[in-house]
Amino acid sequence: MIFMDLYMQKAKENAENGISKNEGGPFGAIIIDKEGNIISNGNNKVIKEKDPTAHAEVVAIREACKKLDTYDLSDYILYTSCEPCPMCLSAIIWANIKEIYYGCTKEDAGKIGFRDDAIYDFIKGKNNKLLSLKQIDREECLKTFERYKNDEGIIY
Repeated sequence: MIFMDLYMQKAKENAENGISKNEGGPFGAIIIDKEGNIISNGNNKVIKEKDPTAHAEVVAIREACKKLDTYDLSDYILYTSCEPCPMCLSAIIWANIKEIYYGCTKEDAGKIGFRDDAIYDFIKGKNNKLLSLKQIDREECLKTFERYKNDEGIIY
């Protein structure tokens, strides 16, 4: 008999529930505290919310931050049914989550049609046709950065 980690099982259930409700792709996530308490649940809600950023990990991060009234999840652990995409990895890093467990790989996601590889290729400079990225008005925008720095804005 195959044993499935209880937290990964919950992440998978979140994915299954999202599919059943036609909310989005086959992705689910949970965030737990160090004692093993589930803080938040997430499933992909891209279709339901008409929001391309509503991936399971982002949904779980948003729920946890709201519930805990913080933007810093450094003391928490994320379980996700699939290796996080580049956007979700960035959100996880910005949330300061240091421990992640995942089920399927990004290659598994690619095999069913999800396009993470196009983004990884763009980051590596191999897919410049994905989008046009041009810098303009840097000097003016730097003034806002300087204001934030001078006002001793919070760095997170």
